Amino acid sequence: MDFVAAFSFLFFGFTIVFSLFSFLIYVLRLKPWCNCDVCKTYLSSSWTKDFDNLCDWHTHLLRKSKTGTIHVHVLGNIITANPENVEHMLKTKFENYPKGKPFSALLGDFLGRGIFNVDGDSWKFQRKMASLELRSVSIRMHAFDLIMSEIRSRLLPLLSSVADKQEVLDLQDVFRRFSFDNICKFSFGLDPGCLKLSLPACKIAAAFDTASKLSAERALAPSPIVWKIKRLLSIGSEKELKQAINKVNELAEGMINQRRKAGFSNKNNDLLSRFMTYITDEKYLRDIVISFLLAGRDTVASGLTSFFWLLSQRPEVESAIRAETEKVMGSNQDLPSFQEMREMHCLNAAVHESLRLYPPVQFDSKFSQDDDILPDGTFVPKGTRATYHQYAMGRMDQIWGPDCLEFKPERWLKNGVFVPANPFKYTVFHAGVRICLGKEMALVEMKAVALAIIRGFNTRVVDPNQVPRFSPGLTATVRGGLPVVIQEREA
Repeated sequence: MDFVAAFSFLFFGFTIVFSLFSFLIYVLRLKPWCNCDVCKTYLSSSWTKDFDNLCDWHTHLLRKSKTGTIHVHVLGNIITANPENVEHMLKTKFENYPKGKPFSALLGDFLGRGIFNVDGDSWKFQRKMASLELRSVSIRMHAFDLIMSEIRSRLLPLLSSVADKQEVLDLQDVFRRFSFDNICKFSFGLDPGCLKLSLPACKIAAAFDTASKLSAERALAPSPIVWKIKRLLSIGSEKELKQAINKVNELAEGMINQRRKAGFSNKNNDLLSRFMTYITDEKYLRDIVISFLLAGRDTVASGLTSFFWLLSQRPEVESAIRAETEKVMGSNQDLPSFQEMREMHCLNAAVHESLRLYPPVQFDSKFSQDDDILPDGTFVPKGTRATYHQYAMGRMDQIWGPDCLEFKPERWLKNGVFVPANPFKYTVFHAGVRICLGKEMALVEMKAVALAIIRGFNTRVVDPNQVPRFSPGLTATVRGGLPVVIQEREA
């Protein structure tokens, strides 16, 4: 017993000394004594006096910057909203700006070796596999059929059940349930039933939310040493995170086992079955699928929430979409076909415009492998975090003009036809080598849901003066949700 006690004392003593030493090195590297206005404002949190969201403060600074780039020295972070810099990082010098070990460490416990948390050969393998599957016509039509089935069997009945009763419904919660059901069907071939009329508690979705939120909050710690010590000792938020990740892993593994028992082949339409024909490592398989759940669930729900909030600010846009729908579909009261949706340019413009102002992923960081110079002349030392800011880029006069803060879908239309923007200035779906493979599927899901609601219901936001405030997380989630009252439209 004495030996065990002595060993424990030495182990924890060494851990504490090493942690303090590491923290000292970290502090010295970050130069917390930096006296510039940006660093002082960040350290004192005085930005909260004027801005509801950290991203709004970043946007303010980037709009004032002549180059569209700022430095937050205390975080060792260079943040840019300059399209030329973005193209340099994501295309020209892609190999010099990987995700990097600091980022992978933050999300490693949650995402493991999934596609969003790796570089090099592992990323290339998953990217190639995903590209092969997601670009398949049969897979895309299968995804479209799943979306339409969820709309018919669950979304519309749910909205009808509360319509004209003056019941307040959290539309953000509805969208999160919808997209979780949909991505689980698409990824696993299994239905969690989160959007049933009773709106049941969904264990895997709740655990997923907790794991996502707490993983993202690691980045807010003054030093990685803080959360690493908490993880070592299994205390506080790290204990809660571990429990949530265990629950996600347990449920994901259960779904994998169910699929294995039911049988799988590359002829099945769900992603899991197709990946299982190539991968035998169970943990690796689980990590891959969890990454797809993250991409397909939270981003779509976030985009739809912002879309309907913006639509409430400009009812004439909603009227224009309805007029376009009647023109394309005529008296047909059924849901639109895939081809009909492609002809709805006004709807497409409105969705893209809402994503411009409120991208589901508000910024993305890389870590420079070697010293580099960005096109605007900014020097990026080796090991520096370099962030391109999607949220701010949608609010830059230099990119979108003096009306950039306005929700104007018409900016995307030329003679009534939708015209896409340069991906390096419209980085909602990232750009370059890592551009989102699920972009088209996400847009189809958003447009199908938006159209179903706009055609069948009038949606009134309970607080028209509500301004989106975002909770910490890997994607933009509105604090307090989006409370609405639903009314059924007359046929």
